[in-house]
Amino acid sequence: MLLQGTIVNVAAIIFGCLIGRYLGHLIPERMRRTIMMGLGLTVLLIGMQLALQSRNPLIVIGAMVIGGLIGEAMSIEARLENMGHKLQQRFKNAGNVAEAFVTASLLYCIGAMAIMGSIQDGLGQEPTILYAKSALDGIASVAFTTTLGIGVVFSVIPLLIYQGGITLAAGWVQGFLTEPVVAEMSATGGLLILAIGLDILGIRKLPIGNLLPAIFVAAGIAIMVG
Repeated sequence: MLLQGTIVNVAAIIFGCLIGRYLGHLIPERMRRTIMMGLGLTVLLIGMQLALQSRNPLIVIGAMVIGGLIGEAMSIEARLENMGHKLQQRFKNAGNVAEAFVTASLLYCIGAMAIMGSIQDGLGQEPTILYAKSALDGIASVAFTTTLGIGVVFSVIPLLIYQGGITLAAGWVQGFLTEPVVAEMSATGGLLILAIGLDILGIRKLPIGNLLPAIFVAAGIAIMVG
């Protein structure tokens, strides 16, 4: 079934959010902070592993610069935050919905597993990558919902659009997504995941949303130089 992997991914996140929402109160505040710090460190590790996959750092540098300019022109970060604030107003008693929505959306959508898993699904193969990602995202959603609130559940909207779009387009772009191209896309996405980790740990908040186009710019540059 087309989009099967993404549907399972969405279901896992929703299930994790429900567990975090209704059982999270059983976890003391200091434990929540510790869990969040542990999750932040894990996110840093994942980001570093992906970032080190780059075979040509100049591609990543160029992608970050050009992608950042595109993102700033499109005001992606502001649009994400505005969506989060609208959800915040709608669910005033559900914690910091805006922060939860933006943080979770970026974490779930960025990375090699989201891209390659969606492509695998779109090519009619068994979406094993997205099944593995679903397990990881489900666990993360429990921790995020426990610490950030139910706003995490709204991250399934951009996830469905992002992964679903890649799945539907997979047949058209299959020939371009060679191993070197995927490596540079993953490395660029890894840097953005590192930035998410810094934000979770409270070290520095970066305009990650405005840097999202860099992932696709990296693919374009890698294809041209390849």
